[in-house]
Amino acid sequence: MSTLYISHPVFLRHDTGPGHPEGSARLSAVERALAAPEFSVLQRMQAPRAEPVQLQLIHSKGHVERVFAAIPQTGHHFVDADTVVSPESGEAALRAVGAVCLAVDEVMAKRARHAFCAVRPPGHHAEPDAAMGFCLFNNIAIGAAHALKNHGLQRVAIVDFDVHHGNGTQAAFKRNPAVLYVSTHQYPWYPGTGSAKETGVGNLINIPLPAGTGSTAYRKAVTDTALPAIDRFRPELILVSAGFDAHRDDPLADLELTEDDFGWITDELLKLAERHASGRLVSALEGGYDLDALSRSVAAHVRTLVAHPA
Repeated sequence: MSTLYISHPVFLRHDTGPGHPEGSARLSAVERALAAPEFSVLQRMQAPRAEPVQLQLIHSKGHVERVFAAIPQTGHHFVDADTVVSPESGEAALRAVGAVCLAVDEVMAKRARHAFCAVRPPGHHAEPDAAMGFCLFNNIAIGAAHALKNHGLQRVAIVDFDVHHGNGTQAAFKRNPAVLYVSTHQYPWYPGTGSAKETGVGNLINIPLPAGTGSTAYRKAVTDTALPAIDRFRPELILVSAGFDAHRDDPLADLELTEDDFGWITDELLKLAERHASGRLVSALEGGYDLDALSRSVAAHVRTLVAHPA
């Protein structure tokens, strides 16, 4: 089984306007990185459209209706101070969710070992009843709910290494012991959630990191806290909110990681997936706003996935 790469051209047409950090150039940087000859082994698929029933695994019907009502026929519309939509944003959001659900289906059917979904808009800030932080629908949370509902799983782990806390993912699962949510993030920082005291029903492992945290301290925190928690949980599937904005070159935060750190944590998560989940791991793009750092970091992440064949 090969590593699956899922994306779609419509993600480039989700237009957030001039100067917005979550712009289409991010996806172009990812595509350039994965066009290198070493990634010719990737199995490539286009993201399908999610169905409304999939969105409502996490989001209220009212939220879904409000998102689509906000899509303009021309120009841009601000859903909030940070979150911008344009005419093709609704289609992009549907296919971002569809990418993660397809990836779950493919790894559960053993047609792929792992999958990386290069999607826009990102998802982990989208709460059950609110869009925020560049996010319309919570792609990875919906993927987890889809796995539990349609594949008979009992335990799904979500690991979020974006520099910003995934408040939306936490809100979706804070009372659901079938989902373990593990997040490393700068704290205090946007969106203000993610204290270590936020534990849900024992299923939330928040690892807040101060500004300036570098590779050594980051790897120690992951090794001491995140990896043992996942190991104890024994997930049948690992999902990853793969944000690369904890990189030292990223303009939106102040952690000091390098692309090697993203390769390292990917390798550690794959080892746990092999131990507990028959190797099944699906990741989806979240943040990462310095284009060169994003390109190098995605390459390190996917290179590590490819290096763990069936």
